[in-house]
Amino acid sequence: MVNLKDILQNIKVVKLIEGSSTLFNKMSFDSREIGEGDLFVAVKGTQVDGHKYIQQCINQGANIIVCQTLPQDIKSDISYLQVEDTAIALGILASNYFDNPSSKLKLIGITGTNGKTSTVTMLFNLFRALGYHVGLLSTVSNRIDDIEIKSTHTTPDAVQLNSLLGEMVDVGCDYCFMEVSSHSIVQERISGLEFFGAIFSNITHDHLDFHKTFKEYIRAKKKFFDDLSADAFALVNSDDKNAEIMLQNTKARCRTYGINTMSDYKARIIENDFSGLHLDINNKDIWVPLVGEFNAYNILSVYATAMELGADEMEVLQELSKIKTAEGRFEFVQGTEGVNAIVDYAHTPDALLNVINTINDIRGGAGQLITVVGAGGDRDKSKRPEMAAIAAEKSDRLILTSDNPRSENPDDILDDMEAGVTVDRKKFTIRITNRKEAIKTAFALAQKGDVILIAGKGHEKYQEINGVRLHFDDKEIIRELIN
Repeated sequence: MVNLKDILQNIKVVKLIEGSSTLFNKMSFDSREIGEGDLFVAVKGTQVDGHKYIQQCINQGANIIVCQTLPQDIKSDISYLQVEDTAIALGILASNYFDNPSSKLKLIGITGTNGKTSTVTMLFNLFRALGYHVGLLSTVSNRIDDIEIKSTHTTPDAVQLNSLLGEMVDVGCDYCFMEVSSHSIVQERISGLEFFGAIFSNITHDHLDFHKTFKEYIRAKKKFFDDLSADAFALVNSDDKNAEIMLQNTKARCRTYGINTMSDYKARIIENDFSGLHLDINNKDIWVPLVGEFNAYNILSVYATAMELGADEMEVLQELSKIKTAEGRFEFVQGTEGVNAIVDYAHTPDALLNVINTINDIRGGAGQLITVVGAGGDRDKSKRPEMAAIAAEKSDRLILTSDNPRSENPDDILDDMEAGVTVDRKKFTIRITNRKEAIKTAFALAQKGDVILIAGKGHEKYQEINGVRLHFDDKEIIRELIN
């Protein structure tokens, strides 16, 4: 058992009321996980206030309660720790409980609207190839060297995070590369973690259902950099107009990367086609088996990070020439009869625009681009017409379909999307609610030389409809149609 008093380092204690014991078995902010002798942290979340479950947790056997507001009925046998902010306290308590694992390896976090998963995955693969023990925390998967652990969120909760980092430390990991979502920053899920480095990729329209305004979205990303220590490095994409904002108040060592601006790390695209990218990075020539300008940025940020971490430049360039991106990120599926498909996770206007522009630049007007895309339910509705407008304008044919409708009516989502399609593009746009039928139709319409883009779901192996996750894999369907 652990003594509460042993994990109070850096906690802003308002009041401590000792009951019969300050010892506990495990901690959780989820009332459903609380059992005999456990510690419950009553977090005020966006949907649920954990303070409502204090009595339930006591009934289930909790003997320590961490809260912002003390309950009216104080039980003499229960210990209560009152703090200023339970979300922040949870992260610090979890870090202390697991013996501050983030301080025992080099934790690198990347935040931004697009490119997070690709970048952390490439960093993971690169440093593994360089001979290090490495951890990965991403949307697609969590990994400790060769061991894969299922991922449920872009950024896990504070207890899961520190538990995973603790496992990484136990097996001798030198580095951990981690996606840091704006939600996790605002919800203090990364509170208590010590980051050795932070990367900013870009910021565009997304998650306004959560942040409400673009200004608040930017502020969330900025907070990550504001909280860095003087021992850390802050690496930002100088081609993004909000890069300077990220660095305004940081104590970290500031570094930049870019293609179009003066930067510490600079790249130039020499050639870009479906086989890969030919780049000049800091006056070094390199070819990588990835496609598109957005991947040039990802590769450059990986190279810059490796240099900041002291890796050997020639070894890094050699390994980058063999690097693979994350699953479902501009994944090229070569078809038969001259029809090829690309699966991509693009689910924001900017990401979709980048992918479509890349395809159009490479194909140079040859054949048609047929785009199949939807939008998620119970998420930012304002981006739906914008995504459809981009896809309709930039594609030869557009099929609007379901993504993860969740609790919404799929046809209502398509109505929102279709509103963004201009009158002159409507005759080139159809809507098919069933995603499998939409993909089948795209292949039926395609002729030799055409490219089909299946956007929105990428690596996902499910479709969420009315709270139920049903098996669904874009690539699986594509392979069926090709074969």
